[in-house]
Amino acid sequence: MIVSSLLLSTLTRAQKIEELKEFFTFYPNQKAVEKDSTIYLQKFIAAPVVSYSPETNFAFGTGAKYLFKFNGSGEETRTSNMPITLQYTLNSQFFLFSGFEVFTNQEKWVIEGNLLFQNYPRLYYGMGNDTPDSAEEQYDYYQFLFEPIFLKRMFHKYLFIGGGVRYNHIYKTEIEEDGLIAQNRPDGFDGSTSVGAEVAVLYDSRSNILNAQDGWYLEFTHGKYGKVLGGTNSFNLTRFDLRHYFDVSEENDDILAFQFAGRFTRQDIPFSEFAFFGSSEIMRGYQEGRFVDRDMLATQIEYRKNFKDSRLGAVAFVGTGDVYRNVSEFQFGNLKPNYGAGVRYKLDKEENLNIRLDWGFGNGTNSFYLGIAEAF
Repeated sequence: MIVSSLLLSTLTRAQKIEELKEFFTFYPNQKAVEKDSTIYLQKFIAAPVVSYSPETNFAFGTGAKYLFKFNGSGEETRTSNMPITLQYTLNSQFFLFSGFEVFTNQEKWVIEGNLLFQNYPRLYYGMGNDTPDSAEEQYDYYQFLFEPIFLKRMFHKYLFIGGGVRYNHIYKTEIEEDGLIAQNRPDGFDGSTSVGAEVAVLYDSRSNILNAQDGWYLEFTHGKYGKVLGGTNSFNLTRFDLRHYFDVSEENDDILAFQFAGRFTRQDIPFSEFAFFGSSEIMRGYQEGRFVDRDMLATQIEYRKNFKDSRLGAVAFVGTGDVYRNVSEFQFGNLKPNYGAGVRYKLDKEENLNIRLDWGFGNGTNSFYLGIAEAF
């Protein structure tokens, strides 16, 4: 009798969870799938997000993932991912972002990139990797960033080569009258426009791009920016992102994930194009922009624990990195550590899509992160 009651209670809770998940899931092409079962059932999965920080006050919004395949794509084509994050704060600030990765039929092409529109505050502590907390000041700005990259599969099943453009416009800046920015007046502090062409190489053998279980990921981009198309500065920007995923437990599909990333700028660089240390994706625990300079290197390792027959999971991560005037100044003794842990709830079992809550720590600092899909 007790066993039956427990089983009934568990099934009831599972049913309620499924009902809640379905409440936040929309199927744009459901009618078409009912007529043709070979068409992939597109999903738009959303979740409400509430956050707080001193510079923004309370922020409300939504995090969402649009998952789809073009008609004619089968199992050989991975699911395309178009995330959307929208937040609005009680201080009348907003944030809209999408970092998309789209596979065409049979993965002949990959279209990826970023779209960002925001009016959001940033805390600034000065330039360099040893700035004090006491130097904190706030500056506000509007930003519109658009970066589409088109890559064609060439030479290998998982190798894509191509290029794109990147447009980054900073305007309506507001700074503290007697702060560091007002005193030093770095190039672009009062606004800038970066317009450039990029070459890109992508190697992506992950079986699932939302929560990789295996495979390699390497993205390399090099962009040259000038004034020909309306830019305010001439400079070069080089970025790379290397990741690898190991399945370390066949029973529970536990994953060990590794990432190594870098960003390097040269020549006449506007303030907005410097490397900003810390984010919700790498160096969790440090507020974005806690340290600023021309170059950045960072790495992290994350263990992802999956509990058998459960939607719940847990992660533990550790990493390190730093910013530099020149990467030749790299010293192991100056690396800044970060570490933390988090919990996961599997929102969509078929797509292996999680809601994540992480708590990251750095040197004398910590931050919470809530979002959909893994950090990397």
